[in-house]
Amino acid sequence: MSILEMVNAFNDFLVVPATFVFLTAALILTVKMKFPQIRAFSHFIRLVRCGIAEKGVNNKVDTINPFHALFTAMATTLGMGNIIGPSIAIITGGPGALFWLLAYAFFGSVTKFTEVVCALHTRVRMPDGHIIGGPMEYLRKVSPLVASWYGIAMLFLMAGWSGLQANTLAGIFAQEAIPHWITGFSLALIVLLVLRGGASRVGYIASKLVPVMSVLYISFALFILLKNPIAFKHALSLVFSNILSPSAALGGFVGATICQAIRAGVYKSIFITEAGLGTSSIPHAMADVKTPTDQGILAMFSMGADAFLSLLSGLMVLVTGLWLDCGFSNTLMYEVFKLHSPFMGRSVLMMSILLFVLTTAIGNCFNGSQAFASFTKNRWILGYQLFAVSVIFLGSLMSVPLIWSIMDTVLTFVAIPNLIGVLILAYRKPEWFKI
Repeated sequence: MSILEMVNAFNDFLVVPATFVFLTAALILTVKMKFPQIRAFSHFIRLVRCGIAEKGVNNKVDTINPFHALFTAMATTLGMGNIIGPSIAIITGGPGALFWLLAYAFFGSVTKFTEVVCALHTRVRMPDGHIIGGPMEYLRKVSPLVASWYGIAMLFLMAGWSGLQANTLAGIFAQEAIPHWITGFSLALIVLLVLRGGASRVGYIASKLVPVMSVLYISFALFILLKNPIAFKHALSLVFSNILSPSAALGGFVGATICQAIRAGVYKSIFITEAGLGTSSIPHAMADVKTPTDQGILAMFSMGADAFLSLLSGLMVLVTGLWLDCGFSNTLMYEVFKLHSPFMGRSVLMMSILLFVLTTAIGNCFNGSQAFASFTKNRWILGYQLFAVSVIFLGSLMSVPLIWSIMDTVLTFVAIPNLIGVLILAYRKPEWFKI
């Protein structure tokens, strides 16, 4: 049995209980907090229009602007996952997987709200002014052992996800005759230089790149979808007609089950949105914000951008029909854009995905560095950063199915303790979450 087969067998063993925990936790939190993703919408609009109240803490404290914190968190979620994740979900779970991906994003947004509020209430300031916050800190309120388990797993998850970004970028650039190792080395070097600038540099760069890359990708995606209304309508019908009767492209529609569709959609949604992992709460914990729930609301509604980008990517794959012809590939979207515009489409995608991958890799490595800092009291950070960028380089050279399967396994071991801790805190500290 190959390594890939062993990892897949282990994932198959975990899939049912893990998917149940993800969805159940999101539903429980949504009901307990009375559907804040609906009732807090007007509050979100007010925050965007009027700004968010800052504490105005001492300049020596390593906080960042609340919206920079938001963009830093979005930099890790708006990325390669939004482009490649939906296509892989559809290939493995059928068109119905796209529905489950979006469904989890809707309910999981409350999970993210809860994580961010917990992170802001439990963050700590080191003697040098550096702020450490996120799951490592709020899970300590539940159990130090759970916090340590989470922290160790997350060190590998964040580095591994950055390697997955490099793998996708290298695969697409290889279509333009650029060797994998050059892409991996260049990405690793840029990420290291940005990380050495600290939270302020990460937040500033993310705030500049996230809007640009989003507009660029969305504009061309809408062009592809709207130029063929009949195919667009057919793609939508495929999604809804396969919610409970899925058909997966892999294996020629043999063995496709509802469980496959839910698993494929939910897992890729977690990968895309990070709701349930707690990782996106790390940059939010550094926000100079007066009211934690305000930052939580920003985080909750930021998932709308994740859902919208993922919907566009999934529909493009269905509109073109390439999901039936291509195997498990991280270059499928390259083929979609190239098919509709051989020069312009290819150029737009390569520019978009370069920015997406760059910001996501930076954000992931930053989150991993913060988790490492929780263990070491903010010492030896350079060591972890060198480890993370080494994984980026090696990830650009690895097999695509293997690295996706490994990340699914690590994701489960990170998410389960986090979800348990978040549920406990939601019931133990209900006053934290009042909007």
